Amino acid sequence: MNSRVTLGVAIPQTFVGAPVDTRRMRDFLKQAEALGFESAWVVEQVLGSAPILEAVSTLAWAAAVTERLRLGSAVLLTALRSPVHLAKALATIDQLSHGRLVVGVGLGGSPKVYPAYGLGAERRAARFAEGLRLMKRLWTEPRVTMAGEFYRLENASMEPKPVQRPHPPLWFGGHHPQALRRAVELGDGFIGAGSASTATFAEEMTLLRGILAERGRPPQSFPVGKRVYVALDRDRARAGKRLAEWFGAFYGKPELAEAVCVWGDAEACVEGLRAVIAAGAGFLMLNPVFDELEQLERLAADVVPRL
Repeated sequence: MNSRVTLGVAIPQTFVGAPVDTRRMRDFLKQAEALGFESAWVVEQVLGSAPILEAVSTLAWAAAVTERLRLGSAVLLTALRSPVHLAKALATIDQLSHGRLVVGVGLGGSPKVYPAYGLGAERRAARFAEGLRLMKRLWTEPRVTMAGEFYRLENASMEPKPVQRPHPPLWFGGHHPQALRRAVELGDGFIGAGSASTATFAEEMTLLRGILAERGRPPQSFPVGKRVYVALDRDRARAGKRLAEWFGAFYGKPELAEAVCVWGDAEACVEGLRAVIAAGAGFLMLNPVFDELEQLERLAADVVPRL
C-alpha cells in the first residue's frame, strides 16, 4: 500500500534457555541503529511460560540506549490495562525518547485471560475502544471530563503531554473485520501479526483497502506493516528446527513456524519478504529469534539491499 518500504527490527526481549542479557540487547539496538534500520519494536506477553521482558518497561529502557531509532509496540493489549496509567507511561516514554514512540495496540484473541486481571470479558471491544479514546484525550486536552461506560473522569489533567503532536502514532493489530474497522476509525496505521501467514495478511489487506475506501481515506495516508519472523541460514533444515523450538516455547505451537516464517538462504528470504511487500506491507519488522545480532548483520548485508 506504500511505494517505499521501510525496515525495522524486533528487540530481543525473549530469553529461551538463556538468562536475561541486557548487554546483548544493547549491542543489538546499537547495531540496528548503525545499520540504518528505521525502528525497533517490542511484543507483549504478560502471562505465559516463555521468559519475556515486559513491553512498556523494555521500551523505556530502549529509549535510554538509543538515539535515532523509533520505538514501537506490536502490540499492547490495552483492554487489559488502565488507560490512565498507560497514557501516562507512554507519554513519559515519548518524552524520554524525544518523540520516537509508535504505539501499537490490539484487543487480543483470548477472552479467557480477563479474570486474571480482575476484569470480565463482556463488552471487551467496547472497553478497548473507549480506553483508547480516553488515552488520546489525555494526550491532547488540557482537562478531560468523561462519563463513559467504563471510565469516568472529572476535570482531570495529565502533564507533560507527549512530544509528538497531536500524539504518538497509534497503530492497530488484529485479524477480525471489526478490528480492521476500528483501526481505520481510531488509528493511524496497521501492523500485521507475526503469527499470521503471508496469505492471511494479504486477505486482511484486501479488507483493509475496502474499509479505507468506504471511509474516504487515501491508502497512502495509512501506513501498513507486518512483523515477519525470519531466519537467514543456508542450512534450511537447521533454521527450521530452531524456529520450531522457539515457536514451541513462545506460542506453544512449534508447527506454526513453518506456516508463518521466512527462512533459508538469502534468496529464499528475499523471495519471502518480497511476497509480504506484494501483499501490502510498506513496512517490515524483521524478527530473528536466535543469534539475533548475527542475524541482524547478515540480513543487513545479504537481504536488505535486495528489498
